[in-house]
Amino acid sequence: MTNDLPFWKTKRLEAMTRDEWESLCDGCGRCCLHKLRDEDTDALSFTSVACRLLDLESCRCGDYAKRQRRVPDCVSLTPRALLDIDWLPPSCAYRRVRDGQDLAWWHPLVSGDPDTVHQAGVSVRGRAISERHAGPLESHIVDWPGKMPRARSPCVKDVGAPGTLGRNGRKTRAE
Repeated sequence: MTNDLPFWKTKRLEAMTRDEWESLCDGCGRCCLHKLRDEDTDALSFTSVACRLLDLESCRCGDYAKRQRRVPDCVSLTPRALLDIDWLPPSCAYRRVRDGQDLAWWHPLVSGDPDTVHQAGVSVRGRAISERHAGPLESHIVDWPGKMPRARSPCVKDVGAPGTLGRNGRKTRAE
């Protein structure tokens, strides 16, 4: 009998191949937003300011292979590093798998479509500004990167429009 479960349900993070590990990134870009930490309280604040390498349309790094040379404080996510990182968003696949949760429906490994992370409103597309144009980070403090997105489920459409599906997955009447 073959194991039909996806790799993220059967493998520990440390046991994943490089390709499996890299495929866990859903391309939301939330981890590429600048964060501020209060020196006195250690409180974390998220900003809507993105690393200069983040492509704000695709929400992918513009120079992933050389990112750590170009941005020395860019964090390289590894299974070991995940033990100490407290700033990954709750929607992050690395965090979710680390914490024993499944991937969200919008994740490309689940949906089969790399655009669902954007369609669901999970990514930073349209919500972030490049550090090149932002000015002081303190002027861009937001809370949404640290919250689980309130994304619609894949079957929820504009309820009331002809032929659309409601929350229960059944067709709704045209109003």
